[in-house]
Amino acid sequence: MAEITAALVKELRERTGAGMMECKKALVEANGDIELAIDNMRKSGQAKAAKKAGRIAAEGVIRVRIGSGFGVLVELNCETDFVAKDTGFLGLADEVADYALANKGTTIDTLATHFEDKRAALVAKIGENMTIRRVQYLEGDVIAQYLHGAKIGVLVAGSGSEEELRKVAMHVAASKPEFVNPEDVSAEVVEHERQIQIDIAINSGKPKEIAEKMVEGRMKKFTGEVSLTGQAFVMDPSVSVGDYLKSVNTSVTNFIRLEVGEGIEKVEEDFAAEVAKITGNNA
Repeated sequence: MAEITAALVKELRERTGAGMMECKKALVEANGDIELAIDNMRKSGQAKAAKKAGRIAAEGVIRVRIGSGFGVLVELNCETDFVAKDTGFLGLADEVADYALANKGTTIDTLATHFEDKRAALVAKIGENMTIRRVQYLEGDVIAQYLHGAKIGVLVAGSGSEEELRKVAMHVAASKPEFVNPEDVSAEVVEHERQIQIDIAINSGKPKEIAEKMVEGRMKKFTGEVSLTGQAFVMDPSVSVGDYLKSVNTSVTNFIRLEVGEGIEKVEEDFAAEVAKITGNNA
């Protein structure tokens, strides 16, 4: 039996909105597998659509650069928000981004090797670990970029107006689509969601044949919600992104969205417990 930690229960609560005891029970039944627990809770009606995994915990910055027919995003991580604002750390981030721009297609390993001496020197000076974590390129006829507070970076490739594509980049930053178009959603993802929806309908008392028919409409809604062109446009929720793009004679072929610390779990210290430990007061 896997250990069911408080942190695991907390994450499940945050992602499902369910109560603490329901989350703990679901994790026990799923042997600590949080994704399986979410699926089971959705099937039983205990949770609606869960938030996507990826706790934002690590600090750092995103940098973006635009070249001729391509753009690049890089992510550098550090341990604290204080260092994320340090001029030395920010200077290193800019150097890495400039190098990635000048050397199109460079890999994260190449960047790490090239800047290792500077990184190590900065770590020794500041006393905090830092890493060059990700580099991603995007090619296209027209490239637009959006950087939100140095924490979220977006590149959008397409044709038409760069100004309109930048609005779409802002939408991507806010709404986190996973695909460009509804038809781009992989068969595996669609089938996984379909089975969950069928189980939900059957558990509500519907016969299997009726449940399967009901699910078809839900699946169209699902693929729209996870795709860029199917989402309601943040700047005008009365229209979809797809319809808005048509109205301004612009199209999107691909996009990249990076957020600082995606997928990195940072240990959260219990400040009161730490003080009690230091002072020897366990009351």
